[in-house]
Amino acid sequence: MLRVAVIGSGPSGVYTAQSLIEQQTVPDIEVYVLDRLPCPYGLVRYGVAPDHEKIKSLQNNLRTVLEHPRVRFLGNVEVGAPGLGVEELREIFDAVVFCVGAATDRHLGIPGEELPGSHPATEFVAWYSAHPDAAAVRFTLAARSALVIGVGNVAVDVARMLSRGAAELAATDMPQGPLGALADSRVEDVWMVGRRGPSQAKFTTKELRELGSLPDTDLCVRPEELALDPAYRDPGELPAVGRRNVEVLRGWAERATERAASGPEAGAAGPRRRIHLRFFLRPVEVLGDAAGVRGVRFERTAPDGHGGVTGTGEFEDIEGQLVLRSVGYRGTPQPGLPFDERTGTVPHRAGRVLRDGAPLPGVYVAGWIKRGPTGVIGTNRPCAKETAQSLLADAPALAERGAGEDPVVALTRAGQRPVPWPGWLAIEAAEAEWGRGLGRGTVKLPDWAGLLAAAGAADPTR
Repeated sequence: MLRVAVIGSGPSGVYTAQSLIEQQTVPDIEVYVLDRLPCPYGLVRYGVAPDHEKIKSLQNNLRTVLEHPRVRFLGNVEVGAPGLGVEELREIFDAVVFCVGAATDRHLGIPGEELPGSHPATEFVAWYSAHPDAAAVRFTLAARSALVIGVGNVAVDVARMLSRGAAELAATDMPQGPLGALADSRVEDVWMVGRRGPSQAKFTTKELRELGSLPDTDLCVRPEELALDPAYRDPGELPAVGRRNVEVLRGWAERATERAASGPEAGAAGPRRRIHLRFFLRPVEVLGDAAGVRGVRFERTAPDGHGGVTGTGEFEDIEGQLVLRSVGYRGTPQPGLPFDERTGTVPHRAGRVLRDGAPLPGVYVAGWIKRGPTGVIGTNRPCAKETAQSLLADAPALAERGAGEDPVVALTRAGQRPVPWPGWLAIEAAEAEWGRGLGRGTVKLPDWAGLLAAAGAADPTR
């Protein structure tokens, strides 16, 4: 029996487990999927917006893998804690695959970035997704104007959440705190700003179009900013996603121009909120003081002819009392593993971790910590398969070494309090019960104490 630990239960971890158990080369294989949280599914549970029910339904596919007879889920296991580093894991398991994602946000590196009211978008997402690490985070949404810096899918999610009404989100699993904050929100203007042009934006067309379907919300796009993009003049030369994005933005800009020319209808009320999509603006300073942010100063950029942009020396200040920075995720160093600070990834060759250019026996990576935060959920499948194939090719040498005692016993001996699959099912039942009590559907438990109590593994020291 080859015993493998997969660290992380998000898509990359589960797809790695699936690749290992569905192959025929090494039939006697057992996979333990370990996660720091007592809940599985990673960013599918804690990163997908609550109103994206179709994407969240992917949990059902991941569940099938985690319920396989040769897969065991163990949550509430903190790899890297004292007594549970790479060496200790290799004493328990024949091989270890790190699928820990990219756990932190990238910084802008500009003055004022850390002023009160300026937050990484990841913190806002964790708040409305009920991540237990964000239980102490509070967003009152008293701002009249909010700025989202970045033009990727996370930025679109954040802009949409700021613009949706609480009544529209009551049927989701969003916890009560964020739902109440959205009900009391004073946000009227949401600005989503990118330093490059629309053809280079990272959001998908499906995500972009969702902004146009929000009730009582106006989309504001400036035709002159679209026209700055050389690719805008001939969308036929763009990749499919860029072409569709440009077409959607062009339609919104044309409608905005028509509305401006015709003027408001007599007696008609204006939209409740406005989403402004701005391009070719690079943030250079978050404005404000110890009392909070007042806005962001941007420098106008222009295409440099090589796919990038250059500053023009022209500046524009956009008012805002809330700034959410959405410029990408970044991997963090893993205790006991080599780390490339430049890329935020673990050096590897086809998933085999490399230290000083040589493979680290029995240690592998998959997902964002392997390749960086790129692609969509499905991109993790071929990435995980490649790593699994490398591990399986090494199986004869790994099996010769032999694993140690029963993993649950060994992890408990190392000071961990593992939450097995039945504990997770108990959490699911508690969330469904809590939601019924609130007159809603399933509602997420938002803190460590509640999750561990529901799982029957409450730890008063956490």
